This record gives sequence, C-alpha cells and structure tokens, in this order.
Amino acid sequence: MIHIESAKLALRDQLVTARGRLGVAEIAARAQATTALLLASPEVRQAATVAAYVSVGREPGTGLLLDALADAGKRVLLPVLLGDNDLDWSTYEGSAALAGARRGLLEPTGELLGVDAIAGADVVLVPGLAVDRTGLRLGRGGGSYDRALARVPLGTFTCVILNESEVLDQVPAAPHDRPVAAAVTEQHLHRF
Repeated sequence: MIHIESAKLALRDQLVTARGRLGVAEIAARAQATTALLLASPEVRQAATVAAYVSVGREPGTGLLLDALADAGKRVLLPVLLGDNDLDWSTYEGSAALAGARRGLLEPTGELLGVDAIAGADVVLVPGLAVDRTGLRLGRGGGSYDRALARVPLGTFTCVILNESEVLDQVPAAPHDRPVAAAVTEQHLHRF
C-alpha cells in the first residue's frame, strides 16, 4: 500500500506541474470543447439532475458547463466539503451564489441536501488528475469523491473531466478507489 501511495503522489506532482503550464486562454478553449461534448452526450441530454463541481485553479474549466446545464433546465448539484472530507450537496443557483471555502474551493451557499443527495443524480461529473483505460480515476488524494461515488447507484453515468494528456494506460490504484464510466477531454468523450 505504501508503494501505491508513493506512486500516486509522484504522478499527482507530475500532472499538477503539467497543468500549471497551461495558459488561461487554453483552459477556456478546452472548457468550451468539453462542455460541447458533454451537452451532446445522450446521458446529459436526458438527465434531469446532474451532480458537478466548480473548477478552481488550473483544473479543466466547468463554469461554462454549469451555466449551460442550468440554462438547459437541469437541476445541478454542487459539493460542499465537510470537515471530515466527505461531500454534502447543494443546488447551483448561479455563479453569484458561490462563496469561497476551505482549500481555495468555491461552494454553493444554499440549503445543504445531505451526503446522500448525489444518489439522486442521473449524471455525476467529477474532478480528477488522471484516469486509465479501465476507468480508474486518480484524484487529489483526500478520498472525498471515492466516498461520494460509493453512494451513486450502479448504472449511473459517472464521468471525470480531464485534459486529453491525462487519459493514461494505467494509474496506481488502491482497493477503495472507485472507477468512473467515462472521461471527457477537449478532444473526446472516452467510455470505459
């Protein structure tokens, strides 16, 4: 297990460094592309409720996506990080209803719906640093999304938003790591 954790740490450092080299204009262009791919997917088109997140820093952008989902009449759930690193959920009410939170996150300020609210989403969009060809996702290391994904019913469309270079042949994984069904990048919607 120590070997897996050190391999994850090394890969995280490499991926975060690569993201740091991306310019704001490139991140914005990629966000437009991932938004278009997701909105065109049958899973998102048919969804009534989409769990998503607010991107921060050099993460693939989600601001355009959140507004597009809301404009399409989707109920959008966003996470609120709890003290134990678990995720509660609240409804997205526009960017003006987001506030700064711990770890540099932006979170919704509305009513909390409980940690199990994610189970009612038709589509779950999650952050990550990489994914492999079997759907194993490498996150930031806090375990928040592995816990949240454990509450998502089997068969729900789960998708990580990444850069194309972050879709890898293999990522180090531990038994608690939860796979996703797909990854969307600026180039493709990969299904696993």
